[in-house]
Amino acid sequence: MPRRGLILQTRTPWLLLGLALLCSLILFLYLLECAPQTDGNASLPGIIGENYGKEYYQALLQEQEEHYQTRATSLKRQIAQLKQELQEMSEKMRFLQERKNVGANGIGYQGNKEQAPSDLLEFLHSQIDKAEVSIGAKLPSEYGVIPFESFTLMKVFQLEMGLTRHPEEKPVRKDKRDELVEVIEAGLEVINNPDEDDEQEDEDGPLGEKLIFNKNGFIEGYYRTEKDKGTQYELFFKKADLMEYRHMTLFRPFGPLMKVKSEMIDITRSVINIIVPLAERTEALAQFMQNFRDVCIHQDKRIHLTVVYFGKEGLSKVKSILESVTSESNFHNYTLVSLNEEFNRGRGLNVGARAWDKGEVLMFFCDVDIYFSAEFLNSCGLNAEPGKKVFYPVVFSLYNPAVVYANLDVPPPLEQQLVHKKDSGFWRDFGFGMTCQYQSDFLTIGGFDMEVKGWGGEDVHLYRKYLHSDLIVIRTPVPGLFHLWHEKRCADELTPEQYRMCIQSKAMNEASHSHLGMLVFREEIETHLHKQAYRTNSEAVG
Repeated sequence: MPRRGLILQTRTPWLLLGLALLCSLILFLYLLECAPQTDGNASLPGIIGENYGKEYYQALLQEQEEHYQTRATSLKRQIAQLKQELQEMSEKMRFLQERKNVGANGIGYQGNKEQAPSDLLEFLHSQIDKAEVSIGAKLPSEYGVIPFESFTLMKVFQLEMGLTRHPEEKPVRKDKRDELVEVIEAGLEVINNPDEDDEQEDEDGPLGEKLIFNKNGFIEGYYRTEKDKGTQYELFFKKADLMEYRHMTLFRPFGPLMKVKSEMIDITRSVINIIVPLAERTEALAQFMQNFRDVCIHQDKRIHLTVVYFGKEGLSKVKSILESVTSESNFHNYTLVSLNEEFNRGRGLNVGARAWDKGEVLMFFCDVDIYFSAEFLNSCGLNAEPGKKVFYPVVFSLYNPAVVYANLDVPPPLEQQLVHKKDSGFWRDFGFGMTCQYQSDFLTIGGFDMEVKGWGGEDVHLYRKYLHSDLIVIRTPVPGLFHLWHEKRCADELTPEQYRMCIQSKAMNEASHSHLGMLVFREEIETHLHKQAYRTNSEAVG
């Protein structure tokens, strides 16, 4: 990189000198052509010599006019040529400057500060050389292996099952579908139009014609991605009625890091309106307010709380809890909205969002079963932007502590349960209820669908509205957001689809796969333990 910069610094004075000379030449030509022509030996007609008629003067004027037109045309052509050369030199300077900037800011940027390749194509080829394509990599254990996933024309067989949880499926995401179609088409192009250095013989059909492969000849493929290098594809083709296969390896190298944007974000001025819809469950509200007091009142003063309560029963208890927090902490930034109707989460959040009338505000749609940290509130402000972005964090959902800590007499305090382990909880990637978005975006998108009744569906409908809009949806797991376990009841009034979703959520919330297995085989385990104890006692007596 220093070498390239030195070349640019050396060339720059000469380029500037060339530009100055071109400008001077243009000015000189212009002055030369515009100056009046003088000839000391020429005499003015009509003063000395013969009498000249009108035709003579007309011919002379025409001759002079043609002369100046010819010279003007020539001058214009020369000026145009000089302008073209000037533009070419300017573009050359800009190209050299861009190469210098890209080399400094983008191409070849690596964490180990190795010298960047001088050419992008060279860099891409180096990515192939560094990837585990031609030779294996020495790995410390089985945990370092990057496995392949396999695919056919119709299906993908995947280890990372994502939101669908399907071990095999037709690719749902458009980018994945387009990627695999492009790879197969690229493979066919290479097979049917081989380069001279491709290791494959020309193969003729039964009638001497050239064999042409198509998509139907694609048997299977494998792909895997090394995050810092690229994606490797192994493709296998077979021609019908022939036992000869074609194998091909393709690689999509990742380019160097490039700066897209660098900006300052000030979240100290934005107020976060935490909106909590609620019906009954006053004990859960009391626990929620303890977390709210520790995080929002003692640490972060930029908070407003809106509680939307459904029904009359328990309303006085809710008022008492809020007034207690007010008296203890001198906190008055809250609004209590009472609705004497059946609980509907979407309806409650709609009302809570519209209850704020003090200008633009960032809203956090929350539940009383959620535990959040001050760091999460910062993430909420950093990842939502009016008219640009909405934030949909993935919550870590805790399992039933009675099952997780069954070997203890009493489960540990809540703060000690907030850990990210596979036996303590899971990422609730099918839940879309917790979200940070600005009030203006929520109102523009149309809010929640009031036709959705009961459990679960209204969150997905709102999420899909944002996916169909021009806003960027930030979807990521965050460490400072937990869903606390609570007994879940699936109402009989739910539709079959909602009831199925509720039961599925209830089962997933209870315990990990291993802990559920221990519950299912509890009797078998106890029988085994009794046999072991009896055998031990018998050997001791004998």
